[in-house]
Amino acid sequence: MDIYRRLASPAPLSPDWALAVLRVVVGFTFLMHGWQKLFELGFAGTMEMFVQMSVPLPGLTGPLVSVVELVGGALLLIGLATRLAAIVLAIDMLVAVLLVHLAGGFFVPYGVELVLLLLAGAVALVLGGPGAFALDRLLAASLTGRAALRSPVQAAPASRRD
Repeated sequence: MDIYRRLASPAPLSPDWALAVLRVVVGFTFLMHGWQKLFELGFAGTMEMFVQMSVPLPGLTGPLVSVVELVGGALLLIGLATRLAAIVLAIDMLVAVLLVHLAGGFFVPYGVELVLLLLAGAVALVLGGPGAFALDRLLAASLTGRAALRSPVQAAPASRRD
């Protein structure tokens, strides 16, 4: 019965693990998309793809998006500058939804399905932060003292944990 109560409760079971899973999977996905654009398609291939999708200024936006997704994904993966990287990646996905994928309906390969999930994941990381298992937490601890290493659940008053 205790397990049912825990699963049915609106209180998070493990917010730090939840944020870590979200951050690593979203970060890895962005990293791989940036890798594909930079190292498989190259700047010329990415620019041509952006031309075909009618993205404005493809000579600038193609390389920019490639680097943003590769570097932003890597930052999310390790949990460094998480909120900043997530904001930039959320903007990247919002623009992709509006300029390219919205006209393709919902489902992949042309629809908003994947892009919308990546947008939601990035926004969730902006709102939720990197979690305890991130370099951001270690950096904060070194700058502000050991209190930053405590889990947000441990630091919350007892009334908030229920």
